[in-house]
Amino acid sequence: MFADSRFGYLEKIRFGLGYATVPVYWVADVPTRVSLWIDDVFVSRTDLLQENELLREQLLISQRELQLMESLTSENSRLLELREATEAIGGEVLPAEIINISPDPYSKRVLINKGANDGVVTGQALLDANGLMGQVDEVLPSTSWVLLVTDFHHVMPVEVNRNGERALARGSRTTASELELEFVTQTQDMLAGDLLVSSGMGQVYPKNYPVAEIISVYADPGQDFVVVKARPLAQIASTRHVMVVLENETAPIQVNSIRDPAATGPDGDEFLPLPVAQGQVIRRAPTPDDQ
Repeated sequence: MFADSRFGYLEKIRFGLGYATVPVYWVADVPTRVSLWIDDVFVSRTDLLQENELLREQLLISQRELQLMESLTSENSRLLELREATEAIGGEVLPAEIINISPDPYSKRVLINKGANDGVVTGQALLDANGLMGQVDEVLPSTSWVLLVTDFHHVMPVEVNRNGERALARGSRTTASELELEFVTQTQDMLAGDLLVSSGMGQVYPKNYPVAEIISVYADPGQDFVVVKARPLAQIASTRHVMVVLENETAPIQVNSIRDPAATGPDGDEFLPLPVAQGQVIRRAPTPDDQ
């Protein structure tokens, strides 16, 4: 060993043996390196899965917050429009919200969250930011049912904003979202695109509030009356925020309904009741039974 350490006789032998044993060491270390590689792979995959799940949850939360912001923005816009419409009405109004619709397919009614406890009475008008929606026809302590203008049983006096031509608007028999003007003569001046507003007659609806837009006028030379159809301006199918007219500046809201058993329409149907203010007298032509 002294000679080897001093003169280096075995240096080449050691170098050769070390070089020859490198593969042995490498093979012997393979299980350890494979184990560490597998651990790194599984740890990385687990971390990635956890991070992916966290990002997915954050994305869902962000989407929900975005939808909420959009909903609040839309609701705020509708409330601002409703407030502007409220300022345009001279009488006292009560903000309300539509909370249900009638399940009866033959009745177009909605339920609002205001009732007798809030000062609502039968006959009051319901409006949204765009136009007239209907009239209260049933009052409960905390809620009320409103008959929509598109219901066949609802009739209201209107006039053409352009020239003051008057007519009665009634829910269409054939189309759920339209109105028909009754007893419009051939000589009356009405055109498609004309704006129909409430006339204030009957002292139920506020005067000059938008009701509908005429969409078609059909005049048959062989008929006495013109067929006029209109589309309501109120967003009946989508609006939720509405207002009840508690008191009109020009007239009281409390109304009665009258029905003339002797009056029938051109097709033999009985005329439906029209709202009239208390004290108002409705006259009709005498019949043979009156003689």
